[in-house]
Amino acid sequence: MSGRSYPTTPDGRYFIVAGRLWRSTNPALPEAERQRFVDRLMDARRAVKDAKAGRGDMKAARAAVDAAKVSLGERGPVWWEDGAPDYNRHLARNTPYAGWAAAMKR
Repeated sequence: MSGRSYPTTPDGRYFIVAGRLWRSTNPALPEAERQRFVDRLMDARRAVKDAKAGRGDMKAARAAVDAAKVSLGERGPVWWEDGAPDYNRHLARNTPYAGWAAAMKR
């Protein structure tokens, strides 16, 4: 994310941006595999940019972004195994992380 660091929930499942939770990459991915998926994600994001400029297929580009994010564990099935629900893209104040998020603002 352009070198920025965002607060991460104590359990490491999410980071928070503008009050919204975003699922973190699966920490169990081996580094080489994670990097391969990140490279695919960056290629896919460039394809979206090209498609916006009329130089590509937007549907295919967005599908490639989604596939890379699923591979990273940021979308699709959750990577944790304790049965906890997924709060990806939820406002932190509407989740069990509300107290943590409020303390981050202080």
